[in-house]
Amino acid sequence: MKKQFQKKWMYLAVLISVFSNVNAQNNKDTITVQETKQDSIVSIQQNKLNYKSLIIPAVFIGYGVAGLSMNNLRQLNISTKTEINEHQPGRTILDNYTQYAPAVMVYGFNAAGIKGKHNLRDRTIIYASSQLIAAAFTMPLKYLVKEERPDGSNTLSFPSGHAATAFSSAQFMFREYRDTNFWLSLSGYPFAVFTGVYRMVNDKHWLGDVVAGAGFGILSTELAYWLFPRIDTILRGKDKTKNKLSSTMVMPFYQNKTLGIGLVKNF
Repeated sequence: MKKQFQKKWMYLAVLISVFSNVNAQNNKDTITVQETKQDSIVSIQQNKLNYKSLIIPAVFIGYGVAGLSMNNLRQLNISTKTEINEHQPGRTILDNYTQYAPAVMVYGFNAAGIKGKHNLRDRTIIYASSQLIAAAFTMPLKYLVKEERPDGSNTLSFPSGHAATAFSSAQFMFREYRDTNFWLSLSGYPFAVFTGVYRMVNDKHWLGDVVAGAGFGILSTELAYWLFPRIDTILRGKDKTKNKLSSTMVMPFYQNKTLGIGLVKNF
C-alpha cells in the first residue's frame, strides 16, 4: 500500500513537472506572439501611405486630365507635337523595352550583391502589384476617354500605358534603394523619361497623355508598397501575429501494475 502511494506521488510529481514545462512553453509562446505582433505593427507602420508622396502623381494626373478639356493645354499638346515633327528625330521601338529597364536593373543589382529593401519574393509581389494597379487605372480610362492618338491610329491615347509602366518601374527602383544608395535609386528615371519622350516622338501620345501616365505609374507603385503587408498576409494564408508554437511531451508511467505512455501536446 505504501509503495502504491509512493508511486502515485511520483507519477503526480512527474505530471506537475510536465504541466509546468507546458505552462512555461505557453508563456514563451505568448511572449513570442507578442513580439511577432509588435514586429508586425512596426512593419505596417513603416508601410503607411505617405500622403506627401502622392502630391507629384496627383499633379501629373491633374495636368493630364485638364489637358483633355482646357484649350491652352490642348494647344500645348499640339505645339509640342509640331515641334517634335519639325526636328524629325529618328523613331525607335526601344520605348517598348525601356519601360521595364528600371525593374530589370533592380533584379540585376540584387543578383550582383547590391541588396535592395526587400527579398526576391517580396519585391516580386510589390512589382507585380504595381503593374496590376497601373493597368487597372490606364486600361479602363483609355476606353472611357477615347482620346485619338496623334497618328490617328485609334482612340486609346489617354493615358499612356508605356509611361505608366516606365514610371512605376522607376519608382519601384527608387523605393528599393533610396535608403541604402540614394543616387542609385534615381537611375531608373532617365529610362522612364526616355520612354515618355519617345512615345511622343513615335507619334503615339500627346504630352498630356505621357504626363498623366507618369502620374498613374508613380501612384501605382506607392499603392503597391502600402498594400504589400495586407497582400502578404493573404498570400501566406494566415496572420503572422497569430502564429503559435506547438510542443509535445511523451512520458512513460506505471500505475496499478499497469505500464503505459502518457502524451501531452500543446497546440
